[in-house]
Formats: sequence, structure tokens, C-alpha cells
Amino acid sequence: MKKNVIIILIDGARLDRVEKSKIFNILRSRSNYFKQTITSAPYTTAALHALFSGCYGYRTRTNSYWHSLNFQKNRFKSLVTYLQNEGFYTCGDAHSKLVLANHGFDEFHVHDETNVDLVNHHSKLLENMVIQNKEGKNFLLYLHYSAIHTGIMNSVLKVYNDYSEEYFENRKLNEKRYDDLFRTAEEYLEEMEKKITDFNLWKDSIVLITSDHGISVGEKLGERAYGPFCYDYTVKSFAYLCAKDLPNKEISNQVCHVDFMPTILDYLGIKLDESYEKLDGKSLLPMIEGKKVDEEIVYIETGNPLGANKPPKIPNTKSVRTSKWKLIFNEYNNTKELYDLENDPDENNNLAGTGLKIEDLLFIELKKHDQN
Repeated sequence: MKKNVIIILIDGARLDRVEKSKIFNILRSRSNYFKQTITSAPYTTAALHALFSGCYGYRTRTNSYWHSLNFQKNRFKSLVTYLQNEGFYTCGDAHSKLVLANHGFDEFHVHDETNVDLVNHHSKLLENMVIQNKEGKNFLLYLHYSAIHTGIMNSVLKVYNDYSEEYFENRKLNEKRYDDLFRTAEEYLEEMEKKITDFNLWKDSIVLITSDHGISVGEKLGERAYGPFCYDYTVKSFAYLCAKDLPNKEISNQVCHVDFMPTILDYLGIKLDESYEKLDGKSLLPMIEGKKVDEEIVYIETGNPLGANKPPKIPNTKSVRTSKWKLIFNEYNNTKELYDLENDPDENNNLAGTGLKIEDLLFIELKKHDQN
């Protein structure tokens, strides 16, 4: 039998909190820790379509909140479909059917995010997958931890707007609010680690634990949570990739969510289906094995609502990023932002228009995606 696949997504988990968390850091002893995992979109639906398809949202037609149902399954083969074709039973759980619409899970649950015990609920789903194993089937299980998102929705998104002085002038309160929510995520992850251990699934599974995006605590006026901007506090994430027969190491190279789907397929020995369109992501196994791998420039896009109650139907904020530099192009007012990420990680000093050659090079890369 092939290995099972377990994907746990901690919606809204910030990298800076993960780096300081004792509970998250326990995972490092049994995983490859990708500490510079970049999301292709700083909001859930587009980020997850990219994670499961290995492709950017502008190609799969899922690069907007409004396009969540538009996944082009006839042109792009999802991780779910690949595994079903190999005889896997596929099960998912999230707080909305829009999260991975049109990916074709055998079983997909939508939990009531305002009234659910996610530890108990997800533990039962894990137990059900163990039954599938005993019946001779491998499984793919996707578990979406939504409580940080729910807490921010109720205490921030429904209370403030992206320009509320009360919110942006109370950074300490914002930090505490977020940290209280993050602690519940730590408790959840600790319990899920125990359950995977109790069910003896570490030895027969590849486990991916990641986040779709981070969440603002008031860094930049104009973004009270996530979605409007492409700054690192929402687009720079993390990933733990755990498998018993892979080496365990910390990997500082920049990678993207689109890379994990081809990595899982490569690990399982499943060949790409050439009758579908080519992936944007690349397998990370060579990097894990210590081979020299050239860094890929990551493309990010989102829709800034610009004070409106709803995001635009077409992305209006686009970015390309390397480990050292980031260029942001705000299409809505034709402005650029260029940041030296090594010396200005908080992205406060905009170097656009200062004559640096890297600006032109990155803009050429951005336009390549735009033309597609």
C-alpha cells in the first residue's frame, strides 16, 4: 500500500507566532520545516485551490472570492483526483463548501464554525480513515482548523473597517486578541498530534501542516485582517512536511503553496498526467534531499476593496517575491512598491522609483504572469 496523506490547515496562523510556539516546534523533530512558505493569495479560497492544484489561481480561474466555484477541473487535475485514481478514499472538512469546491472529494463535511468542537470532530474523521485503512484503502484527509478565522471574523471583521482608528490605534489589544486565538490553535494541534500517534498513522502517512495566510494585528492602515495587501505578515507562511522515511531538517529557501501538491505526488511515486495543463509548482524532494535547487520567484495576487464592503471581482494588487526582494504593483492607482526584505523585513521603506535594476527585472517577471 502507498502512504496515506493527511493535510491539516491552521487558518490564519501567523509565522511569527509559529516560530515562538513550543507546541508547533515539537513538529520540527519529525518533519521538514519550510520556514519561508509563501501563499499565492492572502485569503483562504484562492490559497487552497493553489495548494491542491499546484497552479496559480489566474490559471485555474479561482483568483477571486467571487470565483471559488470556477475551478477548471477539465484542464487542471487536483490532488484529490490524482489520489482517487490511485484508489485513495478522499475526505475533507472545512467551515465552508466554497473552500475546495469542484475538487471532487468522496466525502466533504462542512462544520458549523460557531458551534463545533474541532478536536472531537476531526478526531472522529481520523478514526473513520483508520477504518478505511483496515479495509485495505489508503486515504487523503483534509482538516481545516477554522477557529482563528472565526474569532477574527466576530471580533474584528464585524466590528471594524479597514480604516477604523479605534482598531489601528490599539495595537496591544489587537496582539492580545490574536494571541488568545492562537493559543487555542496550539491546543488543537497538540491534540491532533496525539491522535495521529494513537492511531499509529505517522509511520504510514505523509502529513502536511500549514496555513493559508497570516492575519494583520494592525501593521498597515487599510488592512484590519487579511486580503487587501501583499505584505509579508499575511503572505509569508510556514509548512511542516512529515514522513518517517524523509530526512528532518529546517529549510530556509523560499517555496510556495503550489509546490506541495507535486511534492506529495513525487513522494508517492505518482506521475503527472500530461493530458492536463502543466503545473506551476515543483517537487520539493530534491531540496529535501539536499540537492542544490534554484529559487523560484513567487507570484501573489489579491483584491483590495479600497474601503468598499466587498472585494473586487478581479485582482487589483499583484506582487512577485524572492527571498531578498519584493515588488508590489497596485493596479488600481498604477503605483509600485519595492522592498529590500533582508534589511527591511517589515516593508516600511518603499524603494520603488529609486533607480534599482531589480525593480525592472521583477516587473518583467510580474508582467509575464499578468499576460497569461
